[in-house]
Amino acid sequence: MPGPVRSISQAFMILRLLAQHGGALTLSEITRATDLSLSSCLNLLRTLVAEGALEAENGKRYRLAAGWAGLAALLDTAQARVIARAQPLLDRFAQGHDATTGLWRLDRRERLELVALGESTSSTRIHMAVGQRQPIGGGSTGRALAAAQRIDEGELARRYGALRWQRPLDFPAYAVQVGAAVASGYAVDDGFGHAGICSIACIVPGEPIAFCLSTSIFAGSREGEHIRALGRALRELAAAIGTEP
Repeated sequence: MPGPVRSISQAFMILRLLAQHGGALTLSEITRATDLSLSSCLNLLRTLVAEGALEAENGKRYRLAAGWAGLAALLDTAQARVIARAQPLLDRFAQGHDATTGLWRLDRRERLELVALGESTSSTRIHMAVGQRQPIGGGSTGRALAAAQRIDEGELARRYGALRWQRPLDFPAYAVQVGAAVASGYAVDDGFGHAGICSIACIVPGEPIAFCLSTSIFAGSREGEHIRALGRALRELAAAIGTEP
C-alpha cells in the first residue's frame, strides 16, 4: 500500500504550525520550525497561498486565511476538543436567544480570533466571519479577559491604548467597565467598539485562559434586565463549554 504523499504531509505541518502559533510567521521562521529546506518551504507556501489556505503579508509573512484559522483539526488536541464541544452549544444558544454567539481564541500575538460561530435564523441578524481577529483589549471580550486575568492598571492602559473606538470612551470609563465585569462575571460593550452593536462576553473557564465567548445583539433592542439575563446565560454556556465531558 502506498505511503503518505510527502508534500501533502509537509503542507499540513505548515498549516498546523501557523494554527498553533496564532499569528503570521516569516519564511525563515517556518523553515526553522519545520526543518524544511528554504526552496521546498517557499514552494509549499506559494501553493498554499494560491489555494487560499494562507495569506501573504507584503510577501514576507504568512498566516492562515479566514476560514482556515479556526479549523479545530489544525489546533492542539485540547483546544480542538473545546471547539468541537462548543459548536452545537453556540448554535443552540444563538437560536434560543436570537443573538449571534461566538467563541474566541486567545493567540500568542495578543489578539483574539473567532474560531466558532452560532447564528440565529432571523432575517435581520449580526454576522461575523470565523477567522476574524481583534486586539486583545477590544470589545466586550477584551474587558472580560482583562477582568478574569486581574491585570494591573499599567497593563490595562497598554491594552486600551491600542484600541480605536466608534463611540468615544476614555480610559477611566473603560477601567470602570472592566471592574464591573470582575463583579458580574461578564462584560458589556454597548456600541463603543462597533456602532449599533451591543455585545456581552465572558471567559471560558480554563487554566491558562484560552477562550472567550461573546454574544451580540442590536443596540437598544433589549432592556437592561434582558441584557443582564443574557450575561448570566452566557456564563452558564461558558461553564458548559469549559467542562470536560
